[in-house]
Amino acid sequence: MSRGHDAARRGRLYVVATPIGNLADITLRALETLRTVDIVFAEDTRDARRLLAHHGITAKLASLHEHNEPDAARAMLRLLAAGRDAALVTDAGTPAISDPGALAVREARAAGFAVVPVPGANAAIAALSVAGLQGSFAFIGFLPAKAAARRRALESWRTFAHTLVFYEAPHRILECVDDLAAVLGGERIIVLARELTKAFETVHAGPLAAARAWLEEDPNRLRGEFVIVVSGAPAPAAEETAEGERVLLSLLRELPVSTAVRLAAEITGAPRKPLYETALTLKEGPSRTKRRK
Repeated sequence: MSRGHDAARRGRLYVVATPIGNLADITLRALETLRTVDIVFAEDTRDARRLLAHHGITAKLASLHEHNEPDAARAMLRLLAAGRDAALVTDAGTPAISDPGALAVREARAAGFAVVPVPGANAAIAALSVAGLQGSFAFIGFLPAKAAARRRALESWRTFAHTLVFYEAPHRILECVDDLAAVLGGERIIVLARELTKAFETVHAGPLAAARAWLEEDPNRLRGEFVIVVSGAPAPAAEETAEGERVLLSLLRELPVSTAVRLAAEITGAPRKPLYETALTLKEGPSRTKRRK
């Protein structure tokens, strides 16, 4: 890592994961990196200073947060060009994952500097590891704060067949679970993981329809940052698919394929992709099937 000032050497940017609560959850490599780089760019220098002091590390700190990231990234590039090594940390967890840092990383790489990941704690992965939901997942991060925008965003994930992972703040958790139930369906499984790795860590699993009631049973359950894990959309019922194809057939007599598919999906709730495949087959006839084999 740092070898002192050397104009002939190009600096490296180390993207360092820090604990999400428990200060012991930091890797030996992360500690060594933070000890030896020339400067640490932090989302909040006060939080970074507390973490470093806890581990007996003295380091030069600079701010890099959502309001100053372009300017901070330019300052970082100047240091890297001068042969200095830098570390990037966020308040908790891995930088650039629903936190600042992506712009700085992108610009450092575009300028030809090595960007090195130093992996560690991540709230989404920690929650998934105790959720008990197998298979693929999509990380969504924070949903929009406004109700209408939040429901529109959720609607785009309504038919996604795999696990969904969200972050949410305590003051929006009740309205968030209400919208999740309304848009995605109350029968899905939700895992609410709050205050992960901290003293009052809680992980609760149950049907989405009952999430609000569980949260309201104890005011303490509304405190702390949340990771929300929701099971994927169930496979469409055979009768739903059949109804979608029946409506699609009628619409295709009068409308273009894309419009007919969209309306059939909206009217019946059948998934759009199989309807589109059916529409193409009906329009193009048996020869299409032969060409695809």
